[in-house]
Amino acid sequence: MNVADSNRLARALESLGLTAAPEAEGADLIVLNTCVVRQSAEDRALGRLNSLRPLKLANPNLIIGLMGCLIGIHGNRALEKRFPWVDIFAAPSDPEPFLRALEGRIQHADAEAWRERVDDVLDSAFGLPPLEAHAVSENLPIVLGCSHACTYCVIPSKRGKERSRDPEKILQEARSLVAGGAKELVLLGQIVDRFGLDLEGGYHLPQLLADLSEIPDLLRLRFLTSHPNWMTPELIDSVAALPKVMPHIEVPLQAGDDEILKMMRRGYTNSQYRELIAQIRERVPGVSIGTDIIVGFPGESEVAFQNTYETLADLKLDVAHLARYSPRPGTYSARYLPDDVPPEEKMRRFRALEDLQKEVVGSLNAAFLGQNVPVLFEGKSKKRWRGRTPTNRLVFVEAEQNLLGQERSVRVTWTGPWSLLGELAG
Repeated sequence: MNVADSNRLARALESLGLTAAPEAEGADLIVLNTCVVRQSAEDRALGRLNSLRPLKLANPNLIIGLMGCLIGIHGNRALEKRFPWVDIFAAPSDPEPFLRALEGRIQHADAEAWRERVDDVLDSAFGLPPLEAHAVSENLPIVLGCSHACTYCVIPSKRGKERSRDPEKILQEARSLVAGGAKELVLLGQIVDRFGLDLEGGYHLPQLLADLSEIPDLLRLRFLTSHPNWMTPELIDSVAALPKVMPHIEVPLQAGDDEILKMMRRGYTNSQYRELIAQIRERVPGVSIGTDIIVGFPGESEVAFQNTYETLADLKLDVAHLARYSPRPGTYSARYLPDDVPPEEKMRRFRALEDLQKEVVGSLNAAFLGQNVPVLFEGKSKKRWRGRTPTNRLVFVEAEQNLLGQERSVRVTWTGPWSLLGELAG
């Protein structure tokens, strides 16, 4: 979501005549977009902000802006006092303060004309053309904020209550992104499968996926992140039935122990999650499934951790995003649940799951050796082209021709736990 917000602001600035600077030292405007889901991310953001101060002292005309979850939807007066060299403080998904602040700072800018241009840009918002003429995969937010309020999660207080975006605007912006060169769209939401539940008319994610699939030059559709409670049979069937919707589903578990899940306020049990995974695999043959796991949540005993470990070992999921619990200010768990798992124990559990998942994914990927798989190429890393299979596996191929934006058949010649190597088939 932060990548989508950053790209949205960058597109807006470029549409107003600005160009990207290769380094912060030579920029007229620096924007730091922040995440506070984990303490480490917040610490890095604050450290980077301090490192920008010398640039401001050397160039008083430099505009420095801070946006994202560190600010939140209600602002952050403490940060404004702490960092007086920062000119702009903007909430998540809100480019307007930056566009308004540039009035009078752009050479020969006419105030009234500038305001009209800014209004036009803000109205088109997410639907401005991609930053590159041949962008391949574009993030498209469809649900902003979250109202579920898991006990560990800071997102509701930072990004506000859940708001589904207007379906017509989403479709309009999707067409614009595809016309600009995008071949894949990734629909985003904190709980993406709740799209439309706060709107009238009964238009939900399955209908949106069907309508987006009608865009002629669009090759692939993905969506994330889902919640087990709202992963409906209708949505699963849409993944199975719509050829452009890729067979990869992100559905976080967070913990494999029922008591921990209850304290997290996740709203399901271990057995219910296992049943959901079985349903998805039955309805969508060959599907890949990603999950999120938090280790070291308050009260997580060794037995509770083993329940998570065994669940991951049994289900053999294709992706597991692992995190060590860190209390976030303002959340229920930070206020009322003691952070009682020592840091070294959190790391031990993290490494144990990491080793397990490496083994699981290595085994799953090995089955692709010698097979031909369709790969959509997104870019180049050194001498190799980089792309992804429908099940979101990363594939590298050496080729002289330009493969950017092409979907090609690739014969897999090597497999590892995190990527595949191959050669163009035929």
